[in-house]
Amino acid sequence: MIAEEVDLPVVLYNIPGRCGAGMTAETIAKLSEVENIVAVKEATGSLDQASEIASRCDITIVSGDDSLTLPLASIGAKGVISVVANIVPADVKAMTDLILEGDFVSARKWHRKLFRLSKSMLSLATNPIPIKAAMAMLNMASDEMRLPMTELEDAKAGILRKALEDYGLLI
Repeated sequence: MIAEEVDLPVVLYNIPGRCGAGMTAETIAKLSEVENIVAVKEATGSLDQASEIASRCDITIVSGDDSLTLPLASIGAKGVISVVANIVPADVKAMTDLILEGDFVSARKWHRKLFRLSKSMLSLATNPIPIKAAMAMLNMASDEMRLPMTELEDAKAGILRKALEDYGLLI
């Protein structure tokens, strides 16, 4: 109903890990019939789910999981709503440009480089806690959080710092 009342493009967010429930491919296909629902951020972690969506409708699928951007692109996804691009935008852009050019061999090199950093962001705490902490460590932003979010625990901050060092972002 909301999408039908506005003149803006609408992106569905399918993030069951964040909301406790996900949308089925059938639901997404039905919603895609609304003219200005133009895309779905698919963050279920399931290539089968994305494939099912693609087989049911022509909605644009974008990755909602940085670590799955390349695999989802292999079945037709068109991009990513990225977390890790907040700290390495040029690297994410390099990979997605190669994907859009159809050069999956070169894109795979970027995917492998970005993979561990992407997974470390996901495994430490609820988004946006790790990315905010990383941005603070890189002097890109404050680490201030609004409730109910809290600062990253010290032990996990050490793991994150190591991931940033391994990537070459910190010395």
